[in-house]
Amino acid sequence: MLVKVFGSAVFGVEATTITVEVNIDKGIGYHLVGLPDNAIKESSYRIAAALKNNGYVMPGKKITINMAPADLRKEGSAYDLTLAIGILVGSSQIKADEIDKYIIMGELSLDGSLQPIRGALPIAIKAKEEGFKGFFLPIQNVKEAAIVAGLDVYGVTNIQEVIDFLEGKGTLEPTKIDTRAEFYKDLDFPEFDFSDVKGQESIKRCMEIAAAGGHNIILIGPPGAGKTMLAKRLPSILPPMTLREALETTKIHSVAGKLKEVGLMNQRPFRSPHHTISNVALVGGGSYPQPGEISMAHNGVLFLDELPEFKRDVLEVMRQPLEDREVTISRAKFTVTYPSSFMLVASMNPSPSGFFNDPDSPQTSSPHEMQRYLSKISGPLLDRIDIHIEVTPVPFEKLSEDQKAESSVDIRKRVTAAREIQSERFVQMENIHYNAQMNTKHIREYCALDEVSKQLLKTAMERLNLSARAYDRILKVARTIADLEAAPKVISSHIAEAIQYRSLDRDGWLG
Repeated sequence: MLVKVFGSAVFGVEATTITVEVNIDKGIGYHLVGLPDNAIKESSYRIAAALKNNGYVMPGKKITINMAPADLRKEGSAYDLTLAIGILVGSSQIKADEIDKYIIMGELSLDGSLQPIRGALPIAIKAKEEGFKGFFLPIQNVKEAAIVAGLDVYGVTNIQEVIDFLEGKGTLEPTKIDTRAEFYKDLDFPEFDFSDVKGQESIKRCMEIAAAGGHNIILIGPPGAGKTMLAKRLPSILPPMTLREALETTKIHSVAGKLKEVGLMNQRPFRSPHHTISNVALVGGGSYPQPGEISMAHNGVLFLDELPEFKRDVLEVMRQPLEDREVTISRAKFTVTYPSSFMLVASMNPSPSGFFNDPDSPQTSSPHEMQRYLSKISGPLLDRIDIHIEVTPVPFEKLSEDQKAESSVDIRKRVTAAREIQSERFVQMENIHYNAQMNTKHIREYCALDEVSKQLLKTAMERLNLSARAYDRILKVARTIADLEAAPKVISSHIAEAIQYRSLDRDGWLG
């Protein structure tokens, strides 16, 4: 008897429906075809034990299973449940007339219980697109898949529940999630809040500007000055995610198997990889490509602590994704693209000892040591960082103050207002949403300067020995400062403030 059961394969962040054809005939043997990987080939042992422990048998006949399209590589253990149900229906041990209306996915344990799978959300989106009635999957993944409206999503704990439902012996309630309620939950109660930060008013202002314009930022200061503390609080002042952004971000985390029983992600991600990370772990890849840290930080913040400690080649592979806001991984037979639109926040000590130019510290580094330390960061990478700011330690008087600082929610209101101005400005442009994404043509159009501002910028560039690449960066940041004040034009005060945020371009840092 020939039976067709439906599963799904995930490539990049999109799913493809897989038709599992099970044919049971006279003879003996078990043949699995259609480019399955080792995890799928081993499934026959898991399926045989799970069926026996639930009162069914693996038929002692010739079982041929084809996973179509046959030229597409299938991987992972998520097809166990699909294959097991196909074998039971094909061998007439159960009767399931409506089996072709459902997508069935799940990894089987030997007792028939189900283990979680990866990519449940993209699979559910594809199932709805192709007109399937429902989706059976492990209960651990049910919340992420239930985000998709118009599809009955059934979370099951073991194979018997699926069998009973298909035979009409038992009932299962589809999981329903109010996406909007889930989306707006806990938005005003960030885990890390700027009200915890004592002093550092100039750095907070800098963070606000970076958040408002989507600018990449680097914090330079001695150990214990609060660089990491400030960076961790940056997501709390970014504008709330739109529903489209939340869905994109949730899809990536679903594919990577990192959702851990949550539905829609409503908080912007914050990723902080260790400096020993490899190229593949940072940008994604591997023999079976998986999203890397830069894609996990999509629509959020990627924090690189102690930037010069990262291997130079690891930092260099990040240059193109920073520009294109996506990363493409090519293999001989296929290519996958992961989105990677993130804000880069980096921190570093100003010298190997960490106390460069600190009058209170006896530790000093020679100019040669300084140069070697700072040369680990290439000019092209620094070119993609708009704001450089020096962080100084907080004095005791500030630390011991009882007064609470401004909260993240209040700062976020100003940031959101500035982003809305930018959204209106770039509404006709497909790939530009905020100031950091402007190119030279847009800078000329939206950052036109009067004579006073031009003269100020010219004097600053000559006196401070600012590089040519600093020119565009200063104008972009000045445009964001103007947007925070809801000013239609960039004026000299905006330029003056933006000039302060180019520490590493000054002569004596990377000269």
